[in-house]
Amino acid sequence: MAAARTPQGATGTGATKGNKGRSQVSGSGRMSGSVRAVGRALNLPFTGAARGIRKVTHAHGAGESGLGKLIELHAVNGAGDVMITVALASTVFFSVPTDEARGRVALYLAITMAPFTVLAPVIGPLLDRLPHGRRAAMAGAMLARALLALVLSGAVATGSIELYPAALGVLVSSKAYGVVRSAVVPRLLPPGFSLVKANSRVTLGGLLATGVAAPVGAGLQALGPRYPLYGAFLIFVAGTFLSFSLPRKVDSAKGEDVALLAADEQHLHGPHRHPVKRPGLRTVGIAVTHALGANAALRWLSGFLTFFLAFLLREHPLTGQSAAVSLGMVAVSAGVGNALGTAVGAWLRSKAPELIIVAVVAVVLGAVLVAAVFFGAFLVACLAAVAGFSQALAKLSLDALIQRDVPELVRTSAFARSETLLQVCWVFGGAVGIVMPLNGSLGLSVAAAVVALGWLATVRGLLSSVRHGSGAKARVA
Repeated sequence: MAAARTPQGATGTGATKGNKGRSQVSGSGRMSGSVRAVGRALNLPFTGAARGIRKVTHAHGAGESGLGKLIELHAVNGAGDVMITVALASTVFFSVPTDEARGRVALYLAITMAPFTVLAPVIGPLLDRLPHGRRAAMAGAMLARALLALVLSGAVATGSIELYPAALGVLVSSKAYGVVRSAVVPRLLPPGFSLVKANSRVTLGGLLATGVAAPVGAGLQALGPRYPLYGAFLIFVAGTFLSFSLPRKVDSAKGEDVALLAADEQHLHGPHRHPVKRPGLRTVGIAVTHALGANAALRWLSGFLTFFLAFLLREHPLTGQSAAVSLGMVAVSAGVGNALGTAVGAWLRSKAPELIIVAVVAVVLGAVLVAAVFFGAFLVACLAAVAGFSQALAKLSLDALIQRDVPELVRTSAFARSETLLQVCWVFGGAVGIVMPLNGSLGLSVAAAVVALGWLATVRGLLSSVRHGSGAKARVA
């Protein structure tokens, strides 16, 4: 009986312990399941947003070709650049009275942009010699800005002279990235994609990232001048690794040692009537050079409005608004216009780029004249939007002409030289905006005169190139 009861008791005890163990496991499982559910709920806004962004950037074959990864990389580039811009603007512009700020901004432009204009023309030809290292070049540009952001974080806190050479390094690195990106896009085109559409999608991704990063940078700036630069450091480090995620084919130089001239024979002059070993911009007719002139006028206007309105609105804010809010409204208007111009450029693709440039410069000239005559808060915001729209659309049209008419062998250098000229025009416009009296009607009248001069100087040449059909066929490989 005892022997019989012993196994029963043992069994019963074991069953009790087993049930207790299963209860503990079940409770632990429910707890871990709850933790995982809470974790998924907390991560959902981020993972959902990431999946949504990836779906958009990889649409229409961009994921398979690798263009989607380039769009994401350019978004990272834009976010990092705006973080540095916020930190430098707060240090150079907002931290001192208006008169002193004018001097500091002028000094910043002189110290950083003067050497930049000398170095920038070298970037394109140098990168032409390194066609097999494009991913490494983009990663290097990202890493350089990450390290320079750390240098700037110390300079903005102490006000040391290191700020200016570090800012110059950021500009040169950003330029190098932009030149390489222009050379990479044609390698990542999905089937049926035009270069203009691809460039538009890449540019729009950068603009959207800039719009998201700008308020984040402003929030970090409220914590201290170093924090936006710490954010830029992290962003550019991520961009360094993301650069190597691009497909290996972007490092291929296949076909780039052969240039097919795209100009009509009637536009070739002198020795360029015959094939040359190293074709240049003069071999492609008049459309590119005249389009570049029109874009130079628009880029001058952009630089002028950036600095003139910044100082004007700081002293004379828009009706009922503070200086910061007034500047924010104009900046948002310009950003929206720029994004809209990029989207329209993608929709129009490369249809009649000469006529598009002539039209948008005429529109922006009318907007400047109206704002000069009837100067007011609403018209200033509208002018910023129109200028942003026109600049984006004209630049995409210029890109279309370069990609259509410039031999592929020197196209990277053509992008570098054209962007260098446009950057110099932006700086010159900014310099004029700094020294102008803070009178809205007078300043915008001067801007209208410059834009009108640029438009009149280029419209005849662009329309002539259309009539002669210089861009009737795209024959660049």
